[in-house]
Amino acid sequence: MKYKVYKYLKTIPSGKVVTYGQIGEYLGNKKLARVVGIILHNNPDPINQPCYKVVNQKGELSHSFSDGGIEIQKQRLESDGIEVIDYKVDLNKYQWK
Repeated sequence: MKYKVYKYLKTIPSGKVVTYGQIGEYLGNKKLARVVGIILHNNPDPINQPCYKVVNQKGELSHSFSDGGIEIQKQRLESDGIEVIDYKVDLNKYQWK
């Protein structure tokens, strides 16, 4: 399952984000969102597996972002052209569907 998650991460276009639930749906069940979070938290290669592009259903960044914390996630999203305000992204504008 984790390899499917990592494969999916590579399909997210530049300047876009997805939610944990979206990845769960890709795996066949939106309720797998929490499992997706665990998989991403244990991501062995966050540079090549861009887990920073995953936010919660409200567009909020992860307070437990495993590759350097929430500030690093914010910086990576902004470097990708995504506006982050109060550690949140506008899903209407940036969510990949």
